[in-house]
Amino acid sequence: MSGNSGSGSAKWISIVVMVIGAIMVIAGAVTYGTVSSTLSKENITVAEDASCLGGQSVAGPFAAFCQADIISVHALEATGGKTYAELDREDPLRTVAMNGSFLRASLFTSVVAFGVAFMAIGIGIVFILIGVALLNIAGRVGGAKAA
Repeated sequence: MSGNSGSGSAKWISIVVMVIGAIMVIAGAVTYGTVSSTLSKENITVAEDASCLGGQSVAGPFAAFCQADIISVHALEATGGKTYAELDREDPLRTVAMNGSFLRASLFTSVVAFGVAFMAIGIGIVFILIGVALLNIAGRVGGAKAA
């Protein structure tokens, strides 16, 4: 049995950790790009009266959040300050409130998807760094045992 079996195992583990990290970085970047591209194709522009990023194209998390926020303001203005649940079933404004809620939920889902993609990229980078550190430590331990 070799005296370097522990450092050999550490090398394999570090490689596996780095590969998992790289996969997470790639998956996060692809997800971020897909969500951004899909939003861009919708040709949504943040309303000029939004509290932030007015007039900008919705292709990122901040613009999506700003547009969702102003949709809420517009829907409440149209319904006299009432939400979908507060409007009578027969009230024609209930459709306005419902559509506003659906649009906001869709945009907020995009915001969450951007966040999860960014988190996957961050965790992937951490995994890669841990793998590099483990590989470095394994090399030092293996070198020390050989001497």
